[in-house]
Amino acid sequence: MAQLPESSEKMIRILVVDDEDRLTELLRLELDVEGYDVEVASDGATGLIKARSQPEPDLIVLDWNLPDFSGVDICQRIRNSGVTTPILMLTGHDDIADRVKALDAGVDDYLVKPFSIEELMARLRAMQRRAQGFSGSSQGDDVESTFLAVGGLTINTQTRDVHRAEQKIQLSVKEYELLCFLMRGSGKVLERAAIMRGVWGEDFYGDDNLLDVYIRYLRQKVESKDLPPLIHTVRGVGFILRDETHSSNL
Repeated sequence: MAQLPESSEKMIRILVVDDEDRLTELLRLELDVEGYDVEVASDGATGLIKARSQPEPDLIVLDWNLPDFSGVDICQRIRNSGVTTPILMLTGHDDIADRVKALDAGVDDYLVKPFSIEELMARLRAMQRRAQGFSGSSQGDDVESTFLAVGGLTINTQTRDVHRAEQKIQLSVKEYELLCFLMRGSGKVLERAAIMRGVWGEDFYGDDNLLDVYIRYLRQKVESKDLPPLIHTVRGVGFILRDETHSSNL
């Protein structure tokens, strides 16, 4: 007998945005059996309207290739509207650059076609758990965590403003989350697995090569030849964010 989604007191509403009729019908049937309330949109414009509608869906399954807009474009527009609903992207693109592009647009997870229904369900449950955990943890932020500062690099976590040497730094969503995680653990060696869990979540299924890509992006943005490096690699272990200029004077 099918089980209802975990930790659910009501039917979880899922919006599926995909123009492949056979796939959407299969997903509708399988999700219905699992106890989800499913709504379907066959193009990006309709999906965007439904994603923004009230009440918002609890989860969104979004295809990369749509007849009018790309899934990445739709995801960006959803996020620009202030909608924080977890999004799982279905894609035939499996290289690092495309994964980064999707994550930077605001996708929470991605699943490469062809995929099994069992894996899709597992991803959806994982996204739901992460969303519930984030909602619970965000309520307890204290004043001390509002401002982060290391080696002239500062973050205002309320406004999400990032500066170094009086220059404002523009970061993508994941770059910002990674930098915050590194700064909150500044002075400590952070293992790769711990960083992946802290930034991408306990249940993230992606390749940890993404971490190296984002570390490189951060270095390009927060460091320069005129400023001392802050993000250091600890070979075989992970990374540490540290102001070595300050520490060398201790």
